[in-house]
Amino acid sequence: MKFYLDNMTCGGCARTVTRAIQSIDAGASIITDPSTRLVQIQTSLPEADIVSALGEAGFPPRSK
Repeated sequence: MKFYLDNMTCGGCARTVTRAIQSIDAGASIITDPSTRLVQIQTSLPEADIVSALGEAGFPPRSK
């Protein structure tokens, strides 16, 4: 799944996003790109769980 994160603008933001996802799925594959504000996630969890974790971390996503 891919998401656009409006406020992921730097490496620190990307690390926070990665930690938020890994806190609910330690085995998730995560690719962040702050320059395009995109995050790609491979996980077995439902999309709603990922959206919730990102929102709680301060990075509410838009589907891409």
